Amino acid sequence: MANSINKRTGTSRIIWRLEDLYSGPEDPAIDEDLALCTREAAAVREEFAGRLANLDASALKGLVQRLERLSELIGKVSGFAFLNFATRSDDPEASAFLQKVKEIGSQISKELVFFELEWANLDDERAMELLRDPVLAHYDHYLRSLRRYKPHLLSETEERLLSEISPVGRSSWITLFDKVLAHQRYGQKKRSQEEVLKDLYMANRAARKRASDDLTEGLEKELMVFTHTFNTVLADKMIGDRLRRYPKWISSMNLANELKDETVESLIAAVSSRYDIVERYYMLKARLLKLDMLIDYDRYAPLPWLPDKNVSWQEAREIVLASFKKFSKRMAEIAEQFFDKEWIHAPILPGKTGGAFAHPLTPSTHPYVLVNFAGTLRDVETLAHELGHGVHQVLAADRGYFNADTPLTLAETASVFGEMLVFQDILKGIKDSRERLGFTAAKIESIFATVFRQVAMNRFEDAIHNHRRNQGELSPDKYSDYWMDTQQQMFGSSVTLSDNYRIWWSYISHFLHVPGYVYSYAFGELLVLSLYGMYMEEGKSFVDKYMELLKAGGSRNPYEVLRPFGIDLDDKSFWHRGLNIIDGMVKEAEELAEKAEA
Repeated sequence: MANSINKRTGTSRIIWRLEDLYSGPEDPAIDEDLALCTREAAAVREEFAGRLANLDASALKGLVQRLERLSELIGKVSGFAFLNFATRSDDPEASAFLQKVKEIGSQISKELVFFELEWANLDDERAMELLRDPVLAHYDHYLRSLRRYKPHLLSETEERLLSEISPVGRSSWITLFDKVLAHQRYGQKKRSQEEVLKDLYMANRAARKRASDDLTEGLEKELMVFTHTFNTVLADKMIGDRLRRYPKWISSMNLANELKDETVESLIAAVSSRYDIVERYYMLKARLLKLDMLIDYDRYAPLPWLPDKNVSWQEAREIVLASFKKFSKRMAEIAEQFFDKEWIHAPILPGKTGGAFAHPLTPSTHPYVLVNFAGTLRDVETLAHELGHGVHQVLAADRGYFNADTPLTLAETASVFGEMLVFQDILKGIKDSRERLGFTAAKIESIFATVFRQVAMNRFEDAIHNHRRNQGELSPDKYSDYWMDTQQQMFGSSVTLSDNYRIWWSYISHFLHVPGYVYSYAFGELLVLSLYGMYMEEGKSFVDKYMELLKAGGSRNPYEVLRPFGIDLDDKSFWHRGLNIIDGMVKEAEELAEKAEA
């Protein structure tokens, strides 16, 4: 089935060119680069460990530059290993290669932990004296940001030990989880998870129900492994947070995102206070689908008037680039490179990671994008989303390896904005009011997925992490109880959650890969809705400010980088601006529905 989709869409040969990095896992340059990194890490430690306090600003800059070059080279190797694994997760050799790189990377990290410890523990007065020197201006934010971890760092011996054992700890369990999911096949046709999940978007209700049954049956077979993996990762985080004196399970994520706890709490409170928008919309959807009640597998069912268009890869390329170009010629030029220079992997293949992502790799190379393109309008928006990430990563590359990495909250800015540009362009081309309703409804549901659903999942995470810390390991049923409770709060009385849905928490990899990450989606979506509203009001004068935001990368914190837009993240009412826009979209859908039903 996957082959027929690839042939129909024209993606069979849309394979990324990893040769830009290395010719393959056996490339001798990989071992040479790893050996160079190992030698350089030992040399840096020998020369500077225990002496940081005696360095002047110029010497400190020289050390940071050496660390940056070293980090970038190991990032290139580890990025290649990850991308190689992403399309061959069922290949033992790809898995072994990834593990080898992780283990060597762990050894290198162990040698360098002295730097962050000594810099963070440097006397405040001395550190500020160094940072006032113009010679360190380029690394000012990076160095200041490292010091925010001061209360949470351990001794050098402890940090070296944790680095030493990390390859066989949490990351190893996550790799097992990824392997099991990639290897799992569902239903009588032995389909991949990606293929089954796509059926939930079909118009045929029986097909959606079958997809729900197939997915649940497949997950149940591995539920013991998934439950043990979740419990292990939760315990690993619990121990790590206790050792590092983080007061809450979410505190380390907030610190990484450079956000105050109060900002995140305001976001969560604002979104969860407007679950009524979700309930109202799904009540409308049940009426339009002529169903007494929606069941969970009906959530993504298309309305009868959704344009049923099969989009080829070439058409998708043209749609995305045209939308980007209307906003910014530079944005389109960068995105076009991903197509022309083979930086995208698009076909649906056995063993390939599901979903989509953009990997920034390193500033001296270039990002890569992975999608599983099946030719739907939703897939076109996903392509725009990931290319938005890619454009952001290219623009931020000029900041260098240490300053290019964007906090997760701002990392979604360009992706969601790019998706919005494409959505609006496609919508403008739809003249029939019923088709506009169908397409608008699909967008509303996409926004729900990144705002309300992600906050509901944050509430699930909050429940399971606190349970693990206060009461011990969770049974599969306990996970499912928390899942159903937090999901039902979002849907209210508008959707019936079936027994099948009880275990669907078990395949969501974000809970394991980046605990606490999911609220970043809601942050990014609501931020972009506000930014897009500004663009509609300001026109071209907005574009330069927006591009500067992307170029900033991680060189400034979110509060600073958003100041030119007049956005105050400490203002609790800010989140309601975006929520009111969503409310307005639902009202528009209600008005279009009245016309459709007339």
